[in-house]
Amino acid sequence: MSHPLTLQVMDTHAGGDVSRIVTGGIRALPGESVRQQMEYLRDDADGLRKLLLFEPYGIPEMSVDLIVPATDPAADHGYIIMEVMGYPIYSGSNTLCTATALLESGLVPKREGDQSFTLEAPAGRVQVTARVRNGVVEAVTCEGLPSYIDTYRTTIHVPSLGEVTYSVAYSGGFYALVESAQFGFVLSREEESRLAACAHAIVEAIRAEGGFSHYTLGDVGPLPFLHFMGPVEHVAEHFYRSRSATYVHPGVICRSTTGTGTSARLALMHHEGTIQPGDRLETVSLRETAFTGTLTGIRQEGRHTVVENNITGRAYVLARSQIVVNCEDPLVECAGLRHILTDEPIPHE
Repeated sequence: MSHPLTLQVMDTHAGGDVSRIVTGGIRALPGESVRQQMEYLRDDADGLRKLLLFEPYGIPEMSVDLIVPATDPAADHGYIIMEVMGYPIYSGSNTLCTATALLESGLVPKREGDQSFTLEAPAGRVQVTARVRNGVVEAVTCEGLPSYIDTYRTTIHVPSLGEVTYSVAYSGGFYALVESAQFGFVLSREEESRLAACAHAIVEAIRAEGGFSHYTLGDVGPLPFLHFMGPVEHVAEHFYRSRSATYVHPGVICRSTTGTGTSARLALMHHEGTIQPGDRLETVSLRETAFTGTLTGIRQEGRHTVVENNITGRAYVLARSQIVVNCEDPLVECAGLRHILTDEPIPHE
């Protein structure tokens, strides 16, 4: 490469979780669906994820979302989610950020009031509704993935902790759901490093006992996430609140409560009979940010009661910039990246 190339990006955050949205600088990817394009990135071009999530360009606590053309004719745009642990097929906070970036960049024309559009995630079609007031995107509501309880209140021995009681939900990934009171946590920011260490020990113990299988997707890999649950407060009719914290990677507690973590909580609360369709749960993070999950419906899939839901939050634009990718820089690793860089913008039509 004789000269540096650039990536066009918009940095955003939802609930404190930073998502870097890539809007240009990457060639059109092969694949007949966004899921196949994601698999191509994962298997043949993982250099983009590594470039933007690690030094000198980023940190593991961030996420990256690549805007790609939708393959579903009913969708306006596609997006591929990249995180330190790999390529999740869905993420609530990343969807909130991607939807906001599409509106703020003009890729989706912004209109006053409530407007709806459709995105294609690797998990499939996602309906989005944005509330715009005086040109500002004040809130975004996106569909959460259908969620269910796989395992309810079982125990495991964790060498550093003793007996731990947990449940397992699927909400876009498998989550261990753990009551924070078991360990004396009140879910404050001062506990962040101890929460991460505790969660890591539990996740490793659960992984050692085996994996989990989705009722249609099959094996989706080892359990990656743990969601600490604080006490549930009944705030008003059909409205609940709970402090929460989500572990995603060794040393990393999400700054937000995460959309998929909130969906997992809705599935658990419905399983326990404490909420019904139409009820809302606000999850509050260590940084006092919040997402609101709404239980919109239930259905039966074999032995699983599946919770349909949506997630509401707000994303903020942090920066609009170009990232210079200079493969002659000794700190820049271009393996798995050179072949997808381009001077041309991503085609979106």
